[in-house]
Parts: sequence; structure tokens; C-alpha cells
Amino acid sequence: MRVIFERIFAGKGHTREPIDFAELEEEMADSSFDIVSKVDRMELDNALNQADRELGTRFDFRGTETKIAMSGTDIVAIESGSEERAKAALEVFKEKCVKRGVSLKHLDASEPQASGKLYKITVKIKEGISTENAKKLAKFLRDSGPKSLKTQIQGEELRVSSKSRDDLQEAIALVKEQTWDFAPQFT
Repeated sequence: MRVIFERIFAGKGHTREPIDFAELEEEMADSSFDIVSKVDRMELDNALNQADRELGTRFDFRGTETKIAMSGTDIVAIESGSEERAKAALEVFKEKCVKRGVSLKHLDASEPQASGKLYKITVKIKEGISTENAKKLAKFLRDSGPKSLKTQIQGEELRVSSKSRDDLQEAIALVKEQTWDFAPQFT
């Protein structure tokens, strides 16, 4: 924007000489966005609380000692008196996550394991894009995206930049069309 004002005040905007917008675009900085994979913790907590409430009120869970709770920041623990009820509690939790807009790709559930009289399932919450997935995504964008795109892996996210915002919008559309091992979000 500053470049445009400088050109106007230099006399190129008020004279009959047209402004070359391609030249202005070259002088402007690159636009960019990040591709991330993060869980909305508020929605995850809401889904967990709804699942806990439903497990406490449903008839088929009475007397099965079924519990669901957070164990730390990245693990949801499900305990039940039978293997089938533990799996059913996991399905209730997944259903509530979907209703709250939390992708199931963020959840990594283990098989039910016997622990005394109880069966336990641990659900790990996955966040971030692994280096392997970031490389796949960057290669995909290089191969099938606009040629002006530049990608850069930054920890657990991928930065995509270009001089053209249209190319960035095309890149977002391409990423949304594909199926990935993670739930991509754009910031």
C-alpha cells in the first residue's frame, strides 16, 4: 500500500501515465499461510463432557462401571467392566467429537486391555503435522500446485508463500480436495 502512495505522490498517479500493476505486485512482499493440524481443546472438552453425561444416563451402561476422563493433556482414558462396553463408550466419544467438529484423525485409540476386572482404552490426541506428512504435502504442492508457490517446513506446520494470492487460494483448494493422514487447517 505504501508503494502505491509513494507512486501517487511522485506524480505517476495523477498524470495520464497508467500505473503498471504487474510492476507494483513485484515490489510487494509475498503473501503466505500456514497449514497446521491442531485440536480445538474447548470442543474436545465439550465432547468429553457430553460423552461422560451420556454414559451416566444410558440404560445399557448402568452397572458396568464405565468411566471416561482426561488423563493428562493428551490422553483420554476409558474404563469399563466389559470389553464391549469399553468399545461402545469409545464410539459414544467419537460420535460426540464428530458432532462438536473435532476430526477423528486427531484420535488414536488403543485396543481394550484387561486390567484386573476392568478393561481400559487409551485415546491419544494427535496434534501437528509430522515431518514425513509435511514433506508429502510440500511435494504434492510442488508437483500439482502453481509454480510460484514456495513451501517451508517449520516444526509441526508447513508455511506456503507466493506473490499471488490467487495461487495461494488455489493451493488451499488443492489441499482440501485430497485425503490426508491428518486434519489440515489453514492459518
